[in-house]
Amino acid sequence: MIAKILDKARAGQRLTEDEGLTLLQSHDLTALGAAACDVTERLHPESFRTYNIDRNINYSNICTAVCDFCAFYRSPKSDEGYVLPREQLLKKVEETVALGGNQILMQGGLHPKYKIDWYEELLSDIKSQFPDVNIHGFSPPEIHHFTKVNNLPLRDVLMRLKAAGLGSLPGGGAEILVDRVRREITRGKVLTDDWLNVMRVWHELGGISSATMMFGHVETLEERIEHLQRVRQLQDETGGFTAFICWTFQPDHTDMADIPRAGAFEYLRTQAVARLFLDNIANIQSSWVTQGLKVGQLAMLYGANDMGSLMIEENVVAEAGTVHYLTLDQVRAAIEELGFEARQRDVFYQLVDPAVEQFAIEANRTRNNQSALPVVSV
Repeated sequence: MIAKILDKARAGQRLTEDEGLTLLQSHDLTALGAAACDVTERLHPESFRTYNIDRNINYSNICTAVCDFCAFYRSPKSDEGYVLPREQLLKKVEETVALGGNQILMQGGLHPKYKIDWYEELLSDIKSQFPDVNIHGFSPPEIHHFTKVNNLPLRDVLMRLKAAGLGSLPGGGAEILVDRVRREITRGKVLTDDWLNVMRVWHELGGISSATMMFGHVETLEERIEHLQRVRQLQDETGGFTAFICWTFQPDHTDMADIPRAGAFEYLRTQAVARLFLDNIANIQSSWVTQGLKVGQLAMLYGANDMGSLMIEENVVAEAGTVHYLTLDQVRAAIEELGFEARQRDVFYQLVDPAVEQFAIEANRTRNNQSALPVVSV
């Protein structure tokens, strides 16, 4: 039943939403994976597969939105709320650079008080000390929130942040880009059209970003395809998405803990369909952070061409009880065991200089020899 659709995708022809749904309804995981792998080989015939080294710095967990799926956020009145002292945040960037990292992923909650000049100063402080580090920061919900707190047009907010040092936008806060779903699982947070418009305007300003999807909660299969279609449409319009990353909802310690956890089958099937459907996005990242080493490695045979980040620090998923930690050697070995050369990249998916890559390998080995403890806390 799905063979003709898979052959169409292999040939580089665009799938319809109905065809994407048919694939997502299929239980022939082997066939889906084989087709996704073929498409990946067509898009990436090179002998290597990539990874990057960055750190997820959550500058604050204070958030005015109420997201039932989030175990990380704290209300503005909570005693457990924090804002990282600037010195501590800069120390985290310094540690990342020392391990060969070229990027930080910086996200926080929707803080009710800070004005845009606070964020401009934050960006400037980082770039003044670490000019070569890319700041992959502030998800669309945060950016949209900035426009409300400051009563400023979206374009002005993005231009000011870009001038202060913002390098690229992460795709966080997308969850499922369908308003029915968003209204059911969150309150006080940006809806679909505004999420997409943040990305649209950022791309119009010459910026790049990633696109994401968190699935396996209250959405239907049709709504997963609608999400992919909205991302594909915007990419047709702007071309600004460098990569797509999807992962399964992690329910522990959240207000949605009663929802059964989606397993590896669901993850691999959805990622494979994403690779087949998103014909205009070059890169698909594995999500080993949520899936673990073995499934994360298997994802490289189900449409992913990139192992994602070493992730020196991660807090949001960890708060939901999911803590997978890999060393750089494990990330590289996962790629090499599949017959590819492992290469470090930057945010633009350009390979870093081999000398820089070797420095990172040696620095991470030294770190791992000194301490067996992963860095996953704020």
